Amino acid sequence: MNSKSSGGRLEGFFTGKGFYIVLFLCAAVIGVSAWMLAAGDRSMAEDIRDMNQVSRDNHRVETVIVPAQEQAPSMREAAAPAAEEELAETMAEPEDTQVWREEPAPAPEIPAIYAWPVSGELDRGHSLEVLDYDVTMRDWRTHAGVDIEAPLGTTVTAAHAGTVESVRSDDLLGTVVTVSHGDGVQTVYANLESAPAVSPGDWVEPGSVIGAVGDTALCEVGQTSHLHFAIQVNGVSEDPLAYLPA
Repeated sequence: MNSKSSGGRLEGFFTGKGFYIVLFLCAAVIGVSAWMLAAGDRSMAEDIRDMNQVSRDNHRVETVIVPAQEQAPSMREAAAPAAEEELAETMAEPEDTQVWREEPAPAPEIPAIYAWPVSGELDRGHSLEVLDYDVTMRDWRTHAGVDIEAPLGTTVTAAHAGTVESVRSDDLLGTVVTVSHGDGVQTVYANLESAPAVSPGDWVEPGSVIGAVGDTALCEVGQTSHLHFAIQVNGVSEDPLAYLPA
């Protein structure tokens, strides 16, 4: 009796409002299950996306940093070429810079070689800066020429080519012949015999006869017989030994 009553009530429940309640509960369970499944899938998808993002980030870091470390030169390596280039530019001489260098002094002009007017020993040398004792005058004085020992009457010849400028008689040097050789150079032959072999204006060559050794130089008669020979350049006495061959 009770079993039938319970069965009737259960059947009435399902055929009435109870059926809709059960249906709602089932739908609710299905919805909750679907939501939880969707939420789980979304969480898993986000996790997978985050892992992929991390993987991509790690890969990007490696591709950017590793080549940079291999290719970028160190500060020392980068500074070395710059320092060498700067040093080279400092040491290099600019092309447009004029460098003044001291020119070498010109070589002294070598005088022309003159010939000895007579052959003999040197009795007295040229002396302008130091006083020389004069045996004839018995004092100390300068000597503007050289005295070449030669016997009386020895032939005197021209030392260089030129024109006879003058023939004169000097109170101290006796008979004097002066020959001009151009460029201000003159040769002087003194203590000659009274009658020389040339006249003013004559052209003479080396070896041409000028005259003969005499004893007309009163300031030098106390010496051995000789020719007094002198060279003047622009009126200034020069040492004849600088022009005569050794």
